Amino acid sequence: MFTTALPQQRSNPSTAFPQDLFAAIQALKQELNAIILAHYYQDPDIQDVADYLGDSLGLSQQAAQTDADVIVFAGVHFMAETAKILNPNKLVLLPDLDAGCSLADSCPPQAFAEFKAAHPNHLVVSYINCTAEIKAMSDIICTSSNAVKIVRQIPEDQPIIFAPDRNLGRYVMDQTGRDLVLWQGSCMVHETFSEKKIVQLQMEHPDAEVIAHPECEPAVLRHAQYIGSTTALLKYAEQSDRQSFIVATEPGIIHQMEKQAPQKRFIPAPPMNNCACNECPHMRLNTLEKLYLAMKQRSPEITLPEDVRVRALRPIQRMLEMS
Repeated sequence: MFTTALPQQRSNPSTAFPQDLFAAIQALKQELNAIILAHYYQDPDIQDVADYLGDSLGLSQQAAQTDADVIVFAGVHFMAETAKILNPNKLVLLPDLDAGCSLADSCPPQAFAEFKAAHPNHLVVSYINCTAEIKAMSDIICTSSNAVKIVRQIPEDQPIIFAPDRNLGRYVMDQTGRDLVLWQGSCMVHETFSEKKIVQLQMEHPDAEVIAHPECEPAVLRHAQYIGSTTALLKYAEQSDRQSFIVATEPGIIHQMEKQAPQKRFIPAPPMNNCACNECPHMRLNTLEKLYLAMKQRSPEITLPEDVRVRALRPIQRMLEMS
């Protein structure tokens, strides 16, 4: 993971914040010519202040198109890295540098390089939830929105390594009929949902549909009436005739579901233990206060070695072309 040498700025009880943080952030956006990009899994306050809200594919597309001078990325580290890869001359800020990703961490670069070397002649398709170093070793990047579409465009006689998420990889295999070599990584949030508790919820709410993200384990996906990316889940819930849904993904998306379809009921799928394990602890490190400080202090900044950035750029460009 590559970061700036500047120390991370953290809020503390003595920090004097403006009374109206929303107005203060809006003023800083004008001053910096900044755009705030936020993932659906962020806290509702951050979602509400964002200029663009989306999943990994949409956020990548916005980062590639923006004419802002400053990109404030309210998400996790690999997302901000992607914005920097696409915008080397822009200032890219991440409110909390510790906002990492368990899935990205499950694919160490050196180990993946050895894995790749053990499978010569394989094309590497990597899920965007990975570090810049893994992207630099990849041929094509994908997201949960376009993984199936991208794999279907690759000649059937071309062997493929799919990394780092094994659950998304299994889903792609099921949808395409392709035999992929899977790196055995996973997301701590999407592997925490309890199949038993979801079945119990279905019994309690027989009219509710289970909708799930393909990063979930196969046992959970078996019970889903609809499987899709975060944006796809949002669109499906909004357009469906059903009035009640059990949502098997990070519950931050429910804020937008309730805004788009206020008359419907959205029930977060429960984790295996009595905890908030279905909330991504990394995503939740970002707060409105940290976002304000990042803009005010122009820090923490995302930086990358230029050779890594250049090598990581091409597979992202191929994804955007193939999407």
